[in-house]
Amino acid sequence: MQIQLKKLGKKKIKIIDISLEKHPKTLRELITECVKSEVRRFNDSREDTSLLPFLSAKEIGEQAQAGKITFGEKENRQLADLNKAIDTAMLAFTDGLFAVFINEEEIQDLDTPIHLTEQSTLTFIRLTFLTGTYW
Repeated sequence: MQIQLKKLGKKKIKIIDISLEKHPKTLRELITECVKSEVRRFNDSREDTSLLPFLSAKEIGEQAQAGKITFGEKENRQLADLNKAIDTAMLAFTDGLFAVFINEEEIQDLDTPIHLTEQSTLTFIRLTFLTGTYW
């Protein structure tokens, strides 16, 4: 499944592929499955070590588009805690730090039943503070 990630005020849309272990029935389960997928990806990247890192021409081109070219060496090899990541994601949603849209319909309650198909468009939008400062 693919997820569109957007930031308010930015035109660029990032699309990521995620693999869900089970078919979510509520928004809470969807967020949990997305966090599990991303924690698994993050932890795998921390454990993957290469004796001699190198970049292909394609990787250089892709990184150049993002504005930074690196070998991807990770100084911090600490793994993410799944339960803490899920708790943080739920708190961020309830605090209004991001919104979730399924087929252009915003889902506002964590226990709202959802119905995803292969054709569903799933969008997460990171919201920003209007004042530009944190309290």
